[in-house]
Amino acid sequence: MHSDPDEFDPDASPVNPLPPVVVALALLIFGIELIFLAGAQGFLGGQDAVGWRLAAIRDYAMFPAVLAAMVELGQWPLDQVQRIVTYLFVHLSFTHMLFVVVFLLAMGKLVAELFGTAAFLAVFFGSGIIGGLVFAVLTTSDVPLVGGYPAVYGLIGAYTFILWVSYGQIGAPQVRAFTLIGFLLGIQLIFGVLFGTGQDWIGDVAGFVAGFFLSFVVSPGGWGRLLDKLRQR
Repeated sequence: MHSDPDEFDPDASPVNPLPPVVVALALLIFGIELIFLAGAQGFLGGQDAVGWRLAAIRDYAMFPAVLAAMVELGQWPLDQVQRIVTYLFVHLSFTHMLFVVVFLLAMGKLVAELFGTAAFLAVFFGSGIIGGLVFAVLTTSDVPLVGGYPAVYGLIGAYTFILWVSYGQIGAPQVRAFTLIGFLLGIQLIFGVLFGTGQDWIGDVAGFVAGFFLSFVVSPGGWGRLLDKLRQR
């Protein structure tokens, strides 16, 4: 940070603007949830709109049984394959959606700024797809996977990668980069013990791992360019 008062710009925004791709994704997720809420409250769609959320879960969620059936039959109809992406945009409630959007804005800003738009999208959707597939393969539940958590956990994986590289350059213990994911998984464990939980954490963990390792591939210019950007921040 410069301390020269002559370089102060009084017209500069006190908050760094969010990358457009992050804003667009957040608005899309938020907008879909608003449609569900408006339908449930009778502001849109008439009586049928009350069931829009359940219909969306039926048509767009990630059901393990659907993947198993496609594998067994060797058939891959697009309206079923699309679930591996569409499940990310359907949430169980406003609160469910809100936490996803908060993580998207917080983690997405840094990842999109350092990696670029294409790499950010690769991490977001790549982690979501891998998280959904791992969930569908490993889960023993009939409950479908919905919501953007696997994708935003992928962004947390990319954020962890950035910290991991940064700590390595200054000689700090790189294990510190995993503090955030350790904290989040600890919270999930506590809630699971106290209130019971489903198996969607499988998709979250898989999304995180995918985001971390995808970062080795999609971070622009490899290690050198990423380090240069980190030094400039």
